[in-house]
Amino acid sequence: MIRGIHHVSVHVHDLDKMIAFYKAAFGFEVVGEHFAWKDEPIVDRLIDVQASAARGAMLRAGTCYVEMFQFEAPAPRPAAPLNPQDKGYTHFCVDVTEIEQEYERLKTLGMTFGSPAPIDMGHVKSVYGRDPEGNLIELQQTAQHCDFRLDLLK
Repeated sequence: MIRGIHHVSVHVHDLDKMIAFYKAAFGFEVVGEHFAWKDEPIVDRLIDVQASAARGAMLRAGTCYVEMFQFEAPAPRPAAPLNPQDKGYTHFCVDVTEIEQEYERLKTLGMTFGSPAPIDMGHVKSVYGRDPEGNLIELQQTAQHCDFRLDLLK
C-alpha cells in the first residue's frame, strides 16, 4: 500500500548554508542527527554510486521531508540547475498562505523569482523561484475550491 511521498532529495554544494536557508525561509527543521559516509560499500550499492562520500541531513517540511546531501565523491558534474522543461525531477512545491507576503519575505532571504509577483491561476496562486544555489522551488496558495488542498488530507 502506498501511503504517499515521504521525502524529496536536494543535492547542494554547501550543506550548512542551505540548511540555514531552508530553516529561515520555510521553517524546515532538522530531524535526527546529520549523517555522513565514506568508503561504505553498502551505501554505494544502495545509491548505485561507486566510491561515494557525502554528508547530509533530513529536514521536516510540514507533511513530508526534504533530504539534503553534499557529495564529496564522486565530484558532482558541473551543471546548471534544472529548469521546469528539463527531464527529471525539476522542483518541489511549498504550500503557503498569504503568498504575496511569503514571496517578499523569501526574496529578502536570497530566493530569486522570474515573475514580479505570484500568478493567480484561479484554483491556485503560484510562482516559481530559486534557492541561493539555483534549485527550483514552487510556492503555491490553493483556493478554497481547489481539489488538491493540503487541508483535505486530514
